Amino acid sequence: MEPADAHALTRANGHMTVMSPVGSPPAIVGKRLAPRLASLEGRTIYLVDSRFDDSIELLRQVQAWFAEHHPLTHVRLVSLNGYYGRDDPELWAEIRAEGDAAILGVGHCSTCAPAVATHAVTLETKFGVPTVTLHTSKFDKVVRSVLRMAGLPGVPTVFVPQPVMGRSPAELRAYVDGEDPVAGGLVMQHVLEGLTGSPGEATGSSGGQARATPRHVSAASEEELHDLFLSRNWTDKLPIVLPTEERVAAMLAGTRRGRHEMVGSMQATLNRGAWDYDVEKVAVNAVMAGARPEYFPVILALAASGFTARSSSSSSGACMVVVNGPVRAEIGMNAGVGAMGPYNHANATIGRAYGLLSQNLQGGSVPGESYMGSLGNGHSYTNVTFAENEERSPWEPLHVRHGFAPDDSAVSIFFGLRSTSFSLGLREKYWREHVRDMLAGVDLVAAPTLLLDPIAARQFVERGDFRSKEQLVDFIHETATMPAGRYWDLQLVQNYIYPEATRGEPSLASRLEAGEDEPIRTFLKEAINVVVVGGETNGYWQIMGASHIATVGIDAWR
Repeated sequence: MEPADAHALTRANGHMTVMSPVGSPPAIVGKRLAPRLASLEGRTIYLVDSRFDDSIELLRQVQAWFAEHHPLTHVRLVSLNGYYGRDDPELWAEIRAEGDAAILGVGHCSTCAPAVATHAVTLETKFGVPTVTLHTSKFDKVVRSVLRMAGLPGVPTVFVPQPVMGRSPAELRAYVDGEDPVAGGLVMQHVLEGLTGSPGEATGSSGGQARATPRHVSAASEEELHDLFLSRNWTDKLPIVLPTEERVAAMLAGTRRGRHEMVGSMQATLNRGAWDYDVEKVAVNAVMAGARPEYFPVILALAASGFTARSSSSSSGACMVVVNGPVRAEIGMNAGVGAMGPYNHANATIGRAYGLLSQNLQGGSVPGESYMGSLGNGHSYTNVTFAENEERSPWEPLHVRHGFAPDDSAVSIFFGLRSTSFSLGLREKYWREHVRDMLAGVDLVAAPTLLLDPIAARQFVERGDFRSKEQLVDFIHETATMPAGRYWDLQLVQNYIYPEATRGEPSLASRLEAGEDEPIRTFLKEAINVVVVGGETNGYWQIMGASHIATVGIDAWR
């Protein structure tokens, strides 16, 4: 379309036509539930613990309820072999061979609730085992969305109050004996009906969801369009630039890629259903963020990562974006004074575009529905986007450590940003101890990412003789220790690391051999990163709890 025609399309009779920022939903294939049982008498029911936040304690109370009310039903309590998000086909095969039905739970976080629901779909459709899932009421909408997208909305789903973590046996028994806070009626009556009765719709439904989404939004006044984008949750609730045809066309000029070339897919968390998007859809969101065409290759590389900056994690994690290579100077990114804050147009709008494209192209990010971050995270507005100060660094750039050549342009994504420790310089006498104290504040399911002003980076060279980043990483790895007993007692470690260690993950299993008072290294060496950033106004530095997710090349998107 020629620019004049585009102008006519976007402004007619005082109205504007703008482009939709929404990605394409996954196809939904209807599935069928396994046959239900005629009776539970003499049957073997598996209670499957998801291994998240005391789930097993609630299931113990379900087991006790069966012992009292259904003594002729054999109940076997087991735990998943590893972390709750991992499929467990060996256990599913055991349940099919030795059991008659399964009760899975508890889904009481934004990632474990979808996982529990997905495990139920697997048991129902691939192993022919009737199931009921137990969740807490906070995740009602999340669970129903996952089951709908999986094509099996009829999976019997029963809810108890939130929280389960830290509740006494008596309190958890009251949950089991009490009413379902979502559906009403007794919790265990719903469980029994789900295994033996007619649980409702037995065949999944597509719900009429179209595979593609419209390219345009209905014409309206500028004010009406701003209100529409707000009401449909297509913004971060800050003002946006309306994505007219001509603005999107200008953004597309920033890449040689075709507008309908597929870029990738994204979802708020595993098991929610990945949505697809093309170059044009990414451009729409880049326009909304106020980005310029010369920034577009960086934004496309972020979109191509497939990793969302609007994760639904109840931990309220956020992303950090680090840009390396010649593109930094070419588009005027800031690596110096104030680089991690406001004031630079490229830094701010690239990071904001990453957030907007994540929420819109993955099918939404709405608190209480598709975003379940309990506290929220202010870093999510611009995703702490900045360039590494390669010129003032005493070491190789970040992207080189992750497999790129120094002259390549690349963007690295980190996730976490829930913990930060902060210091000024390195004292001559106790600097090692000070670093150890700072590392104690990093959450153990993320990893330490050191963010060093060039002055602080040079001090690490002077004090520790760390001539490379790798030597500094070795020091951090050896310094971050904790007594094994205290380490294994942390709830996050119990949820995410202990299941994988007991499954035999080599890098983690060795920690199980340590005595309770024996110090163990708390972070994997390969997970530790170092980034040099800042303008040398002083030797300040931080350790951010931020796991490296991916480093993506930018040049292929120019």
